[in-house]
Amino acid sequence: MPKQPSTDTTAPATPTPTQSLLPKGLQQLVRDSGIAIALLLLVIIFSALSPLFLTPGNISNIFTQIAINVCLAVGMTFVILIGGIDLSVGSLTALCAVVAGTVLKLDGLSVGAAILLAILTSIAVGVVCGLINGTISSLWGVPSFIVTLGMLNIARGGALQWTDARSIYEFPDAFNEFGTSSLFGMPALFLVALALVIVAWIVLTRTVFGRLIYAIGNNEEAVRLAGHNLLAYKILAFTICGASVGVAAVLYMTRLTVASPILGIGFELNAIAAVIIGGTSLSGGRGSIIGTLLGACIIGVLANGLVLIGVGDFIRQMITGGVIILAVILDTYRLRSMRRGG
Repeated sequence: MPKQPSTDTTAPATPTPTQSLLPKGLQQLVRDSGIAIALLLLVIIFSALSPLFLTPGNISNIFTQIAINVCLAVGMTFVILIGGIDLSVGSLTALCAVVAGTVLKLDGLSVGAAILLAILTSIAVGVVCGLINGTISSLWGVPSFIVTLGMLNIARGGALQWTDARSIYEFPDAFNEFGTSSLFGMPALFLVALALVIVAWIVLTRTVFGRLIYAIGNNEEAVRLAGHNLLAYKILAFTICGASVGVAAVLYMTRLTVASPILGIGFELNAIAAVIIGGTSLSGGRGSIIGTLLGACIIGVLANGLVLIGVGDFIRQMITGGVIILAVILDTYRLRSMRRGG
């Protein structure tokens, strides 16, 4: 009887020469180290150009600014690792926020109960929308780009319809104060985002689910032949992305003390940029949550530093776009190099 081919999904069956030079974990460490060096160089450059950059107040401001993007990028990492994309996270942030804001202002609830219910509601809205994205994309084979583009419009329209295009504000003081509070010298918003990063890192590196997320991005057919429920894992990746949006929406509300149906415009681009700059491949299967965190930090430092040295809004957008394109070009070159075995 002929020997059956291996269906092991934890590692490529025939690693390329480049892959065999270093252990997988060490390869990722090298990539993350390169991103960290790029971040350090940005810090050094902006510190030299502006005396305000390394002040405690500005550093705290940077951490506060990147907290929302870190949350969104964490969820986006799961989706991109399986070879998908989610363009709806910006609009979905607005929808989660306005629904949670409505719950937060319900009469007859104590402040604590209202805050807890608003948080759970925001996450629930994100989970439902993520579940819809994942189900349609995975079950019917519709490209995630198309599905989430449709959800982008549905969520934005839903947020505007829910509030009649009006903002919701005057939240409880205990809720608003969290957005400006700090713990151990760090902004509370960033600590929440960091906790999300830690949880995601554990899931991706220490669980079977995490290994299968990578395996789906590397070889979807091998995962299917190994007997795993491919659809369930792919749907769950989009659902996790939706949940992270729900968390980000709450953080945004505490920071601005308002829930607006027009918030979140362009958030999806920043989240995707953080993931790609952080070294996660658009083709799926390669990347890390630590790289995503570093990518979000690079975007935050770049935006903050350019403001301090007097660069205008339009030029900042052009520079950020150029960085994203450069990251994609480098990822494409790296992928081709690996396929050639050079």
